[in-house]
Amino acid sequence: MIRGLTRAGLGSTWSNEEFIRKAAAYGFESVDIDAKGLIASLGREGAASLLAETGVAIGAIGLPVDWRGTDAAFRHALPALAESAAAAAELGCTRCVTYILPSTDQPSARFMAQAIYRLRVCAEMLGAYGLRFGLEFVGPHHGRVSRKNPFIWTVEETLDMAAAIGLPNVGLLIDFYHCHTTGFTPSQLEQLKADQIVHVHINDAKDLPIEELRDNDRLYTGEGVIDLTGFLSALKKIGYDGPVAQEVLTPEPPAGDPEELLRRTKTGFDRVFPD
Repeated sequence: MIRGLTRAGLGSTWSNEEFIRKAAAYGFESVDIDAKGLIASLGREGAASLLAETGVAIGAIGLPVDWRGTDAAFRHALPALAESAAAAAELGCTRCVTYILPSTDQPSARFMAQAIYRLRVCAEMLGAYGLRFGLEFVGPHHGRVSRKNPFIWTVEETLDMAAAIGLPNVGLLIDFYHCHTTGFTPSQLEQLKADQIVHVHINDAKDLPIEELRDNDRLYTGEGVIDLTGFLSALKKIGYDGPVAQEVLTPEPPAGDPEELLRRTKTGFDRVFPD
């Protein structure tokens, strides 16, 4: 498995180049960033050279498409998706991810049909550039009632959606916080196949009833009650060898020194990662 970072929880204003160099300095092997933006700032040769020099890969890019809104907004964003996918492929990135909220203001059945169609279009475009597409379910209970109608929030339902999309490059983004808040255990994770998992987020949770945990109130890796060692061991057992990227969402931007937060993150990874 590859130790990775997102910017979430680091509170930095580092440029992409600085972020990559900081990640390398602390032993991280991937970062989730916008490949298109990296090329825009450094050029194709400069971006590729930086990644080669530091030994840091781009773990995943985010989906630059509003697939939840109007048809016009969705279609308008598709050229940007092609550009982002092309940039990612040029820099060796093979993953793109998006999240699925657990409730919607639209009728659930209609929204499901719309989501499957639109995500299939995105998956087809990503596949043309050799990218896999990870769907992230969102587990915290408050999200299930924040909009009018329930949608999906479990591993099983997200796998059903991936099957309905029906393309081989579509799978799961497993976030351990969402696993914890839906009661999904390491032993259940062991029942999945490695090729069903596109990307992984790691973080931690407060010692509260899971019904009280908020999506934007997470702890740093190794500082809470989630069985992170168990989840990581399960991933290792099934043969997952992709990025495991820290994503710590907080109510307010972190106030600490970014360098110290990065050291804190490394300490947490060292604590929970299997040998």
